[in-house]
Amino acid sequence: MAPISSRPKTMKAVVLKRAGVVAVEDVPIPRLQADTDVLIKVHVAGLCGSDLHYYRGDADDGSFVMGHEVVGTIVEAGSEVKQFQVGDHVISPFSVSCGSCFYCDKGYTSRCTSNFCLTGGQAEYFRLPLADSMLFPFPEGLPEDVALLMTDILPTGYSCAYNARRLLDEDADAPWSLADLKAGKVKPAGVAVVIGCGPVGLCAISSAKTLFETVYATDLNTARLSAAEKHGAIALPAAQLKDAVLAATDGRGADAVLEVVGHGAALNAAFEYVRPYGAVSSVGVHNLKFEIDGDTLYSKNVRMQFGRCSVRTFFPLALDVLKRDIELFTRFVEHKVGIEEAGEYYKLFNEGKINKTVFVMD
Repeated sequence: MAPISSRPKTMKAVVLKRAGVVAVEDVPIPRLQADTDVLIKVHVAGLCGSDLHYYRGDADDGSFVMGHEVVGTIVEAGSEVKQFQVGDHVISPFSVSCGSCFYCDKGYTSRCTSNFCLTGGQAEYFRLPLADSMLFPFPEGLPEDVALLMTDILPTGYSCAYNARRLLDEDADAPWSLADLKAGKVKPAGVAVVIGCGPVGLCAISSAKTLFETVYATDLNTARLSAAEKHGAIALPAAQLKDAVLAATDGRGADAVLEVVGHGAALNAAFEYVRPYGAVSSVGVHNLKFEIDGDTLYSKNVRMQFGRCSVRTFFPLALDVLKRDIELFTRFVEHKVGIEEAGEYYKLFNEGKINKTVFVMD
């Protein structure tokens, strides 16, 4: 490991300049800001659907280094970091968690009181705060580009399926716990629909297959439906989906709908597909206001859960899904490119022409 004195002063990084424009620039290498920080030399960094919300201008945060999916090696550690050391091969979830606040104590790490979403991962070096309660040792034996799915989108897909199943079973005579699920005591049951077959949607489909007997999927981009089928879904265009689900459920509708698009139209479609007293679970990033048909919600007694995934809570279960479907997920990463090609691949991803891309650092 190179000593700090011999480390370069600048690094290549993907910088958001304005809506629709990213540039690869030389920027200063981050410095530790607290004794609980680490500095990671990035091996691979993911291009995620959440990045597109900044790229499209949905969230106006000014100019900053993009990215929050990181695998790499620790090259510097603060004096209060006890669980990790320089040289450790690590993987980082996308959101900060302190491990001790009201929310972290309940497993709701995505709502940590010190929380802010990470940025800065699409660069040669990455400063990570609160390392002891943030990092995971790298799951050895997995390719780095595939393991990168564990930083965000696979736990997110799993949490979407988990929340839907929990909502359905909350009034059962013998409610199950997360520990029961980890012990294999919860069997697949019911019919689920996944709206959106992009990268997160495919992760949700693979996860839903462990919790539901039958999984349907749809996407306005019909080119994505073949990938959804490979992950185990009955994949149909939207025009055919409702009738198929009604036929499979004696006219009731889906027991659960998983919405991973982040658009009001997709969420309203979820309310249309779900049965009375069914569950709608949404991990789509909704930045804008949208209208909901209140009569549908009232008439169907819809149960709902929204929001960001608590990666630390779902990491072990999502890792099981990754290992089970490793052949599928190995093909999941379509493009591995150098960071200097970021502008082109952001554009292609935004246009829906590609799915998962990983930036490989030199």
